[in-house]
Amino acid sequence: MEIMSSNSSLTTTTAKMSMAVQAYCTGNVTEKNYNNNNQNLGVQKKKRRRRSRVCKNKEEAETQRMTHIAVERNRRKQMNEHLAVLRSLMPESYVQRGDQASIVGGAIEFVKELEHLLQSLEAQKFLLTSQQQEEGGHDCNFTKLSSAAPPFSQFFSYPQYTCSQIPNKYTSKSKAAIADIEVTLIETHANIRILSQKRLTQLSKMVACFQTLHLCVLHLNVTTLDPLVLYSISVKVEEGCRLNSADEIAGAVHQMLRIIEEEEATLCVDSIN
Repeated sequence: MEIMSSNSSLTTTTAKMSMAVQAYCTGNVTEKNYNNNNQNLGVQKKKRRRRSRVCKNKEEAETQRMTHIAVERNRRKQMNEHLAVLRSLMPESYVQRGDQASIVGGAIEFVKELEHLLQSLEAQKFLLTSQQQEEGGHDCNFTKLSSAAPPFSQFFSYPQYTCSQIPNKYTSKSKAAIADIEVTLIETHANIRILSQKRLTQLSKMVACFQTLHLCVLHLNVTTLDPLVLYSISVKVEEGCRLNSADEIAGAVHQMLRIIEEEEATLCVDSIN
């Protein structure tokens, strides 16, 4: 009986030491707590909690995955429905294929065409109103046109430069501006609207300057209201472009127009002389 009792005691001691060494190696206890049975039991309880927590995390992860799948499926369904409606609203000539890229690209072309049509109708309306107010006469003076009723005003919301529109708190510069300029920038695509006086070769010079500034022209609409011209230009900001904001692009456009105006004035003086 004594031998059996001794073996039992040795087994218990060995088990305690083994547990203590394992706990020490994992950094859960210090050297002074080797024989502390309560500490060892605490380590065991923590391990059990971790196992149950892992199971719970798996369940939560699976629930989140299923929720994400359901949300994504619903998003794709709504996207397909919207694309189908968008395609039905456009003439067939604007959509050659049924894939998403073709539908969205056709929609962009269609919207630009509608914008140009609206701008042309606005020009006709402005001319008709001016003729009625002047009893059939038409004054081409830019100042009188501006003071009577600014043309194309609905196409300018927050212009960075203005000389004919009514300035607002978003207008950055209006003094000494030679044109109405509004630029909106979303990621790498900018929409530029310019209302200025017509000048010889003005458009070709602006397009050439855009290319030197790494601004690729994607769409261009021109609406004439003598002596004014409205440009609606969509550009892509390419790699290497140093213009990082809408205000900087607007400033560059204003500088272009100022240079073109100065060159035209110089040519006029030279021709007179």
